[in-house]
Amino acid sequence: MNTKLHSKFTAILFFFAVSLFFSSCNNNSESSDGHEKSDKKIGLLLVNHGSRSETWRNALVDLEKNVSSRILASGEIKGIKTAFMEYTEPSIATRLKEFDDEGYSDIIVVPIFLTVSSHTFDDIPTIMGQKTDPQSKESFKLENIKIYKPKANTYLAPNLDFTDILKKNVARRAKAMSKNPASEGVVLIGYGDAQYDKEWTELFNEVGDYVKKELGITEHSYGWCGHLVHYDSQKTTDAINEILAKKETAIVIPVLVAHDEEFQNNIIGGGVKKVKNHKDKVYYKTDAILPDKNIEQWVIDITADYLKKVESSSN
Repeated sequence: MNTKLHSKFTAILFFFAVSLFFSSCNNNSESSDGHEKSDKKIGLLLVNHGSRSETWRNALVDLEKNVSSRILASGEIKGIKTAFMEYTEPSIATRLKEFDDEGYSDIIVVPIFLTVSSHTFDDIPTIMGQKTDPQSKESFKLENIKIYKPKANTYLAPNLDFTDILKKNVARRAKAMSKNPASEGVVLIGYGDAQYDKEWTELFNEVGDYVKKELGITEHSYGWCGHLVHYDSQKTTDAINEILAKKETAIVIPVLVAHDEEFQNNIIGGGVKKVKNHKDKVYYKTDAILPDKNIEQWVIDITADYLKKVESSSN
């Protein structure tokens, strides 16, 4: 082969080699559907209040187990963890550090909370380093709650009241106990939050109105069992008696995320027992919002929504 022809042949081979190299790079950056693959490593953190009750904690761990396979199936979310805000480990700070140590670039945080509260508005963002709230920081010192600002980007999703899931949940549970809607009223007992009393009251009235419409019941009342009333069972008794002044029987629904023996058994249950002729006049089951297939689907759906936001954000 002469020198000129050899040089031309070498140039052609070089061109094809370069073309194949860039083609391979492009293929590696694309998924099977032709879209570019993200170089982000995205995790999901399910955050809840926490409790000293093992039964309560297990319900939240079970929620994670029940959604994990469906969320991880696409490969876009690389890992799922559950964190407890207080009372027990693993804490939010512990989990965020684990995500950092494992090289995650982004974390979607889904709070398993009913509605706005000082926990969701101040405490959790402060723990994550998204917000500086002096009052939260001071209470954290007393309760030994750690703050950790992750290197990974964090995205905080909305609470459960963002949808109508809570209304449907309470209506389903009330319907299961109802015997004669015309003679019954519904009593909703929740944790409450003094700082956001207006928002909690509005939520419980919305839920109560929905339940009445769905079941054909005409009366509802509500009461609190947590910090707001200093864990006083009398508030439950008062809310039940408010209904019994108008109706023959009261259906009592704990509007609490999970079952905690102190709340469902002692505080709410204790309030029920103080009602005169409670065995005949009060229908009560020591259940909770979880487990609920609709909440599992909500976790899956809200994660998918925030996944789009994460993947569209710049690195």
